[in-house]
Amino acid sequence: MTTQRILTGITPSGTPHLGNYAGAIRPAVEASQRPGVESFYFLSDYHALVKTGEPERVQRSTLEIAATWLASGLRPERVWFYRQSDIPEITELAWLLTCVTGKGLLNRAHAYKAAVDKNIAESEEPDAGVTMGLFMYPVLMAADILMFNAHKVPVGRDQVQHLEMARDIAASFNHRYGEHFVLPEAAVDESVATLPGLDGRKMSKSYDNIIPLFAPPDTLKKLVFGIITDSKAPGEPKETEGSALFQLFQAFATPSETETMRSRFAEGISWGEAKEALFHKLEGVIAPMRARYEELINEPARIEQVLKSGATALRAKYATPFITRLREAAGLRSLDRLPAPPTNRAKAQAKPQFKQYREADGLFYFKFVGSNGHPLLQSRGFASAREAGQAVAGIKNGEGYEQWGERAPGASDTDIRQAIDALRAD
Repeated sequence: MTTQRILTGITPSGTPHLGNYAGAIRPAVEASQRPGVESFYFLSDYHALVKTGEPERVQRSTLEIAATWLASGLRPERVWFYRQSDIPEITELAWLLTCVTGKGLLNRAHAYKAAVDKNIAESEEPDAGVTMGLFMYPVLMAADILMFNAHKVPVGRDQVQHLEMARDIAASFNHRYGEHFVLPEAAVDESVATLPGLDGRKMSKSYDNIIPLFAPPDTLKKLVFGIITDSKAPGEPKETEGSALFQLFQAFATPSETETMRSRFAEGISWGEAKEALFHKLEGVIAPMRARYEELINEPARIEQVLKSGATALRAKYATPFITRLREAAGLRSLDRLPAPPTNRAKAQAKPQFKQYREADGLFYFKFVGSNGHPLLQSRGFASAREAGQAVAGIKNGEGYEQWGERAPGASDTDIRQAIDALRAD
């Protein structure tokens, strides 16, 4: 059976909350216990520098999140558990990927577009306050994933775009330098992909609406009772759709418990009763983990050793050999191993060929070159590599080329037809 690689990261920019646990930590820990799975868990501290300029906060959050994962049942001896900044090959890979990534692709990233839209709405320069860290965030995330050729990445639905961009970037690198990366897939649990916070919006540190995962019982109860609800009185049927209270309950309850609560909503449960039920459900799940967490958080040296050991082993087995291979593919090679120059015989045996590539505008192109290496045909831009490939296949099958591009300067219809015939005859 083929081993499936699953990778999950959390940015240490604040205190772990229920959304982190239900949306990322819990499903990742569960996945690590399945046979045929190789799991990678990391603290994305480089990403944290995009979100906060407070060094102490990054350090403290790294400790808290590492302790959270270990308290949640992660077993370092069975998985790869590491800190992003302890593996320098990841940032080197990010640069290699940057060199094949079109700016047009990054222009479409949700976070960047949101920052630009906000600036425009406030009559600011479009890129005011936008750092290259924010703009290049998807490339570094792609490097996190592609360094270990992860097959699946559990994410919230708001992160799916980043996975799609990682696929595009991997495909661009593969096209230029050969097949080195698998194309990762997003794994989204629709029921808990994005948990609501106290105000009904996505639970997020930036909205200041989180419920800390290991808040003391009295604080947890106070926060739960502060969740915003509508004004429906006891006895009035209540909607589960759009209810932050119900969604939080569902994320921590069994299917049968969820259906029971759904029925109670329809029967008009009071908001006070619903909040009491949510508190007891959360406390029942969290209390055992809280005890382990408090023990771990008081032993930072123990956690540091776990992270360092994980990174050292991971670099030796995967990261260092792989980046060496990628450097070689990209031409970052020793000068004492220059390839032999092509012989006249090799030149004589050269054949016409189609070359596909992606430009900085984000579109895909191809050109057709003759056996002498001179360009014959230049395509127009295509929205996807698949469309460009279909056009190439059509030309090879004799469908004509005029609809897909135009002759290169100095090339004639006869030159193109003869080259296509030679290619088809080969």
